[in-house]
Amino acid sequence: MAMHVFLAGGTGAVGRLLLPLLLDAGHRVAATSRTPRGIAWLRAQGAEAVRLDMFDRAGVLDAVAAAAPQVIVHQLTALADANLADNARIRREGTRNLVDAAHRAGVERIVAQSISWAYEPGEGPATEATALDTDAPEPRATSVDGVLALERAVAELPEHVILRYGMFHGPGTWYEPDGPVAGRLRRGELAADGSVTSFLHVADAARAALAALDWPSGVVNVVDDEPAAAHDWMPVLARALGVPAPAPSQGRPGWARGADNTRARTAYGWQPREGSWRDCFERLAADRPTVPVTAHAGAAR
Repeated sequence: MAMHVFLAGGTGAVGRLLLPLLLDAGHRVAATSRTPRGIAWLRAQGAEAVRLDMFDRAGVLDAVAAAAPQVIVHQLTALADANLADNARIRREGTRNLVDAAHRAGVERIVAQSISWAYEPGEGPATEATALDTDAPEPRATSVDGVLALERAVAELPEHVILRYGMFHGPGTWYEPDGPVAGRLRRGELAADGSVTSFLHVADAARAALAALDWPSGVVNVVDDEPAAAHDWMPVLARALGVPAPAPSQGRPGWARGADNTRARTAYGWQPREGSWRDCFERLAADRPTVPVTAHAGAAR
């Protein structure tokens, strides 16, 4: 069924891929951006463009009321500069403003972006039943607290789907050749230890958000099928980028455990189409000449 969707974060890494999917599915979309360039891009795609700063509470309340959507899709992040404090703030304050605007405008449904690496320490990939890491020390506590604030606010609406995404790779992410992870690899700043990450291609994240318009309320991990330790994925990315791979090591923080996607597959019928992190990184390698690399010794995270 076609709906009127308010897409918060229409020009972000996920939003840029999600908007065409929403429009192709017949949905009417009001999408937000903070910049004139973003507004122009949204209009060119066929969306109702809304220039909006999500920290402007009155502006958010007015924008949602004017749009009068049937559902809000929350894809807000502040990760362009890899500033986790800014991202936690958008989760706390931006989400609060969106949810309050939904209450005021009578919007009962929201689909929201969360993360799958805020779980408490343990062994094996975390499921949705695993508690979040409320005892985390700083600087991790900043991110976890932001996730808690986002998820609690979103759950106030009678219909809410919380997508705990894996670590994004693909276009516009930290793992592209010009991204911050690549930069840290080139500078020898990363340790290839046993820390486990569950990844997700941004195109698969966009497809999950589209599908979630029809999912029942709840929390769901949206990750690929291959949780991977840093000493497994980092050499693959280093080879793809043509930079030295860190020397492998063991040990991991207890929370760096990855996430299980069984519920997404069995209860929601979702599965990744873009393949795993390995497929993505190997595609990067295929796009560049093969260059011999050597390992960094004593690299530190």
